[in-house]
Amino acid sequence: MDHSHKIQIFTCRSSRYLAEKIAASLNLELGKSNVLVFSDGEFQPAFEESVRGATVFIVQSTFPPVENMFELLLMIDAARRASAYKVIAVIPYFGWARQDRKDRPRVPIGAKLVANLLAAAGCDRVMTADLHADQIQGFFDFPVDHIYASSIFLPYLRELNLENMSIAAPDMGGAKRANAYSRILGCPLIICHKSREKANVVGSMTAIGDVEGRNIVIIDDMIDTAGTITKAADMLMEKGALSVRALATHAVMSGPAYERIAKSKLTEVILSDTIPLTTDPNVDKTKIKVLTVSEIFADVIDKVYNYKSISTSFVF
Repeated sequence: MDHSHKIQIFTCRSSRYLAEKIAASLNLELGKSNVLVFSDGEFQPAFEESVRGATVFIVQSTFPPVENMFELLLMIDAARRASAYKVIAVIPYFGWARQDRKDRPRVPIGAKLVANLLAAAGCDRVMTADLHADQIQGFFDFPVDHIYASSIFLPYLRELNLENMSIAAPDMGGAKRANAYSRILGCPLIICHKSREKANVVGSMTAIGDVEGRNIVIIDDMIDTAGTITKAADMLMEKGALSVRALATHAVMSGPAYERIAKSKLTEVILSDTIPLTTDPNVDKTKIKVLTVSEIFADVIDKVYNYKSISTSFVF
């Protein structure tokens, strides 16, 4: 890479596993940094090498706890104060994205607050994958590279070679995403309609479209408690589906998610590595297949650094 500003890739603690793969894809060494932790839990990240005049990429998904977000903000601030030329936050999973609007009175717009915090810290650009809501890009006054993980999922779905494949949206909100998959794969679309009793609790559910005799893939942006996805899978199987798989970019996987997936009628759950899976050896992960987003991010980092068009990185 011939460039007047050298490229350096750093990571925060929670996304080291992914940053290492991204750096390897670019034939780069991951930059050296450390975190000093005080006895009360306060922490101070530091770069262990000069970033003066460099284009600095900092990799960190901002899933809970909130320390992950704050560590990224501190790293951006440190890079800015150490005279980096540009500071680019690579946020494979953009947390707080579900708070993208005021859907009821007296609530915050968390995604906009996060955008303001990143700007205040001194961020010049953000790279992220499969935002919960596309309009979050408009919360920033600097460039946002919004990558679709479909470029790793579509080849995998084609390799499965499923006969009578249908794509399903787990709810009305996911219809646009699922429709894009069904259009590209040339297969029918099913929409599951659910009524929520309250947050994270699904009431009744029904399906719109032909289910009987189909191998169905439910498409979503994230799996949190897995309540919606497992309920949809069981309902589709009851209606005569041959098999049901689930595909989601972000493995939030909180609370009873793993247990629900293990007990459900799902054949397979296909996820990306924007968020690490639990390392608990007692958790059943036999149905889960993880594909890496490292090469997509490496490709976009390379193109942004070398001022090349990244439009080819967007499948839809």
